[in-house]
Amino acid sequence: MRGLRRAWPLLGAALALGLHGVAAAHGVAEGDKAFIQNNPGINIVPYMYLGAKHMVTGYDHLLFLFGVIFFLYRLKDVGTYVTLFAIGHSTTLMAGVFFNIHANPFLVDAIIGLSVVYKALDNLGAFPTLIGFQPNQKAAVLIFGFFHGFGLATKLQDLIASRDGLIPNLLSFNIGVEMGQFLALSIILILMTLWRRSPSFTRSVVVANAALMCAGIVLTGYQLAGFMTEKVA
Repeated sequence: MRGLRRAWPLLGAALALGLHGVAAAHGVAEGDKAFIQNNPGINIVPYMYLGAKHMVTGYDHLLFLFGVIFFLYRLKDVGTYVTLFAIGHSTTLMAGVFFNIHANPFLVDAIIGLSVVYKALDNLGAFPTLIGFQPNQKAAVLIFGFFHGFGLATKLQDLIASRDGLIPNLLSFNIGVEMGQFLALSIILILMTLWRRSPSFTRSVVVANAALMCAGIVLTGYQLAGFMTEKVA
């Protein structure tokens, strides 16, 4: 019980993070949108900035990455999983925008929210009990990476007013995403390393992943509510 009380703030933090992410889930900053729409053509640095900004402030992506590296202690393993995630989201980001593939952003973001729930359950070792087997963890990260990339594509499609300079801008945005991911992941790894060295880490594993799952449920529920409201309207 003492470990639970000490870890309880993690639950509140994760839920707050989820709710904060919800508040800006589909919003594209008006200043960013206005700049892009008023400056057609090739804009390498602005698109790199927007890609990095979206990843660093994209709490759904950060929550998923937090879950992915939760039990990864070797940098080699971290690199493997993060590379799979990058391959996944880069593929659908580039393809979605280049081929102008549209999907309802609420549904895409709901699946992204479910990816957070999935990873929390995976960290808790729940799948052998729930479904009778352990899904391939690397394949799951790659597959969910595809959905995260498609979510990024829906945001970028909101920004693009002209296909002028599309390929350089798209590549720049993707490079920015990777830069933002590297920065965010570095911070997460430093904090995780410090936390793992404290006695509270082992005692907090269950509550931390329960908090992660709750944040994912909040994100998913909000997106589904948005989808239903959109349908009614």
